[in-house]
Amino acid sequence: MIPKLHYLSQGNTLQEHLGNIQKACTSGAELVVLQLQQLKAKKLLPFAEEAREMTAHFQTRLMIQDHYKIAKTIKADGIHLEKNPSSFSTIRTHLYSWQLIGATAYHLEQAQQLLPQEIDYLYLGPYKNSVENPTTKALGISGLTLLQEALNTATPLLAFGEIDLQEVKEILTTGISGLAVDEAITKNFNSIREFHRLLKASSTQEQRHSFQ
Repeated sequence: MIPKLHYLSQGNTLQEHLGNIQKACTSGAELVVLQLQQLKAKKLLPFAEEAREMTAHFQTRLMIQDHYKIAKTIKADGIHLEKNPSSFSTIRTHLYSWQLIGATAYHLEQAQQLLPQEIDYLYLGPYKNSVENPTTKALGISGLTLLQEALNTATPLLAFGEIDLQEVKEILTTGISGLAVDEAITKNFNSIREFHRLLKASSTQEQRHSFQ
């Protein structure tokens, strides 16, 4: 099963990314995406290895963004493809059979092209516009609803893009499976518990159980 909450790593430096991943793991994150895709593989490898060791200790799943060869080398849990390649089958062949593949879609046509590929989950967004991508059209509630209904797929669909805690309940009314969150979690790692509660993630179900 794909966790309902994904933490997208942030940081001004490589060490900040790793530090934030550790904080996310300590706070109960079930899956994190290492977002250092701008680095060349040789420079990324030692940091990816450190992230793998860290997440393995906490039994947190680790996805590597775009660098699928690195994902295989360090035996990460999978690869998240922000830059959609022409051949998913080539990447799948390169990876271990148990490794996950996720991808990102910004509009319906792109999502329809990606879903027939061998992907395990799909990000849809952005929910809101961001400073980093001011030209990308925000989907909002109406856009997410339309995409979810049009795609009508069993593949988990997760919303991303400047999502805050107070928006979770409304986003879930669209039928979206989960969320990929960066800024809100980086600002307050304790919010992971509340995101899980709102998403009715497995960890909160376990917390509700009490022995008589």
